[in-house]
Amino acid sequence: MLQSDRWIQRMALEEGMIKPFTDSQIRRVNDQKVISYGLSSYGYDICVSDRFKVFTNVHNAIVDPKSFTDDTHVDIHSEESLILPPNSFALAFSVECFDIPRNVLTLCIGKSTYARCGVIVNVTPLEPEWKGVLTIEISNTTPLPVKIYSNEGIAQLLFLEAKEVCNISYADRLGKYMKQKGITAPVT
Repeated sequence: MLQSDRWIQRMALEEGMIKPFTDSQIRRVNDQKVISYGLSSYGYDICVSDRFKVFTNVHNAIVDPKSFTDDTHVDIHSEESLILPPNSFALAFSVECFDIPRNVLTLCIGKSTYARCGVIVNVTPLEPEWKGVLTIEISNTTPLPVKIYSNEGIAQLLFLEAKEVCNISYADRLGKYMKQKGITAPVT
């Protein structure tokens, strides 16, 4: 069952499911507009950090998920924003850290503000008992550069609570992306 804002708030404050947790939808900071983040009606809008891995072809490298190398991207730290080149891709991570309960599956969808600019955000499901910060995949599908704002909203999480607890959780399987910190490249 899809969970409401009251459930999300209780789980964040009492169970530590989301840290840091913002208990309302934030649209302005210091009288400046921001891409919204925080608690919404049936979800939670996460923020993207200020560190990015932008894929580049400068070294004529091949992106190989079985053998990921540093020559496939450039690391960028920007406290304000990232200019993502046309038809390109970046990895980032969430400001928030998560501790998903054993009976919950969390799905991530992009925010409409970025979707309307040709930006696709992808995050694989947060499985039961997964912990860590999210690695966020950001694609610019347009022929134009796009600005991604650091420390502002990037995507929304939806929390689905199961009627029964799963037999084997992500923690039970010793998942390879458990307790990740920062941007986590592919692991095989």
